[in-house]
Amino acid sequence: MTAVTDLRRDFDAIVIGASAGGLRALQELLSVLPADFAVPVLVVLHLPRDRPSRVPELLGQYCALPVREALDKQPLEPGAVVFAPPDYHLLVEDETSLALSVDEPVLFSRPAIDPLFASAAAVFSRRLLAILLSGASADGSEGVAAVRHAGGIAWIQRPEDAAAPVMPASALAHAGADAVLSLQDICNRLAVPS
Repeated sequence: MTAVTDLRRDFDAIVIGASAGGLRALQELLSVLPADFAVPVLVVLHLPRDRPSRVPELLGQYCALPVREALDKQPLEPGAVVFAPPDYHLLVEDETSLALSVDEPVLFSRPAIDPLFASAAAVFSRRLLAILLSGASADGSEGVAAVRHAGGIAWIQRPEDAAAPVMPASALAHAGADAVLSLQDICNRLAVPS
């Protein structure tokens, strides 16, 4: 059975966190998702809080799925990639909807990765896949711990493969991982064989 078939069967949601160096990594990762990939993909990329983001528009050019910025109380959409907007944490409210939060920044970031990962773990537990990519802070470490504690699966980009290794290295030291992978290996696991 292929990795994608397993993903579609075994997971109800995928959450992805990235910071410094993460834009390029997300471009590569999202470009391998096929148009019929039915699992919702929720993404936090650290962004400046004081201006609009063009990230969904930019990355949407490389992705066969619709790529959108999250709205408060929007339904959780299978087959869509949803990004946290600037200055809001993105949360999974329940199995069918998302929420935005203006709670305090986490490690100076809002949006932050930890709140998304922790809220998704609370809802989806063992049916959640979390992917932590390049970054230069410890955000994501507590979130990975929450995912793994709830029985979900965490893939972490190999620190030496990341443009900024601090974030994946911090999460590995704090929470471990179910797989430590190069970006290419993560893409291979998400891609549909031709």
